[in-house]
Amino acid sequence: MAKRCRFLLFLPLVLFSFFTSASPLSITKSDFAALREIKNSLTDVPSSSAAATRFFSSWDFSSGADPCTSFTGVTCFSSRVTILSLGTGLSDSRGLAGTLSPAIAKLTELSQLILFSGIVTGPIPSRLGNLRNLKVISLTNNRLTGEIPPGIFNLPNLHTLDLSHNQLSGRIPPATPGLNQLKVLILSNNQLLGKLPSTFWDQLLHMDLSNNYITGTLPEKMPSELRYLSVSNNRLWGPIDGLESLSELAYLDLSMNRFSGPIPNTLFRPGITSMLLQRNNLSGLVPQSPPWSYVAGSTFDLSHNFLTGELTPALIGVETLFLNNNRLNGLVPEGYAQSVKSGTMKTLYLQHNYITGFPIEEGYVLPETTAVCLSYNCMEEPPLGMAACPASAGDQISRPAYQCAASRYHNSSSMV
Repeated sequence: MAKRCRFLLFLPLVLFSFFTSASPLSITKSDFAALREIKNSLTDVPSSSAAATRFFSSWDFSSGADPCTSFTGVTCFSSRVTILSLGTGLSDSRGLAGTLSPAIAKLTELSQLILFSGIVTGPIPSRLGNLRNLKVISLTNNRLTGEIPPGIFNLPNLHTLDLSHNQLSGRIPPATPGLNQLKVLILSNNQLLGKLPSTFWDQLLHMDLSNNYITGTLPEKMPSELRYLSVSNNRLWGPIDGLESLSELAYLDLSMNRFSGPIPNTLFRPGITSMLLQRNNLSGLVPQSPPWSYVAGSTFDLSHNFLTGELTPALIGVETLFLNNNRLNGLVPEGYAQSVKSGTMKTLYLQHNYITGFPIEEGYVLPETTAVCLSYNCMEEPPLGMAACPASAGDQISRPAYQCAASRYHNSSSMV
């Protein structure tokens, strides 16, 4: 009887061990094989820290462990891999090295593909364009090369494409009519060239193409829902009046290009938080619009252009305003001085213009959080001195008299 009892107690352990070892993995064989190929093409970058996190330490194909529950960065649904995050993204990890295996395309139910910062090289597998369930592709801060596979831009469910901070080259493939899912496009800090596509995705909300070698002009029609647009530090030129229809725009960065012509009045409205247009060839007057109550932290940089005429009240409510290195003249409106005194405007750079007066008492002490620079204008001595001026403003207090006289003549004659 005692032996029978001992056997009955032992039997559940035997059965548990049998079914555990005999039960198949929850992942499909094809996805299991694809993960093995992916691992064979990548490796953890060695770290001098013994405690550094190694991403592939959990990817053990010989232990019988189920990748869906045991492999870091692998998420499954119904036995298929749906999310693949390669690398940890942690500060103590140097990321991954190697190349991206074409076997990624065998994970046919994949909805998200993420590659964290590392030194992965080589091309983006062209077969990614076959993964019709992909919603997110984020392959940032690596050393990927070659052109962007055109098929990626035809994925019907793609919402976010972030390939920034790589070494990608070639042209940006054009948008395909009827594919309206793409909302976020980030291709900044690569080596892309050629002209911008004539059309973009209708529902695009965020587009960052900065720090490339893109040429030509802005498309005549931009996505009407666009809220974030950056094409800074490229080789773009021409007018920017095509941006007039972007009523939802909150962040605009066209800096360090060759854009010319006037700044559209419609860009100056309460909803915009950042307008960075510095170092272009923009000309004309500062737009005539009411002094909006811009949001806290708003930054407008219109410096290093060819803006002329007197400064209008349009920008009184901006928190950080750079208008230096233009051709502005005349008196600064009273509202700017009041905004500076109250601390609403924390930075106002007007140096290197032809301004003749700023309505503030000589020797007035600014709030500690405020910086105003008025040097190298047509004032004998700036009322606030040069203490708040940056080093790039130089050490000259005022413009030479002959330059100011020439400016007055030019402005008066141009009004005839």
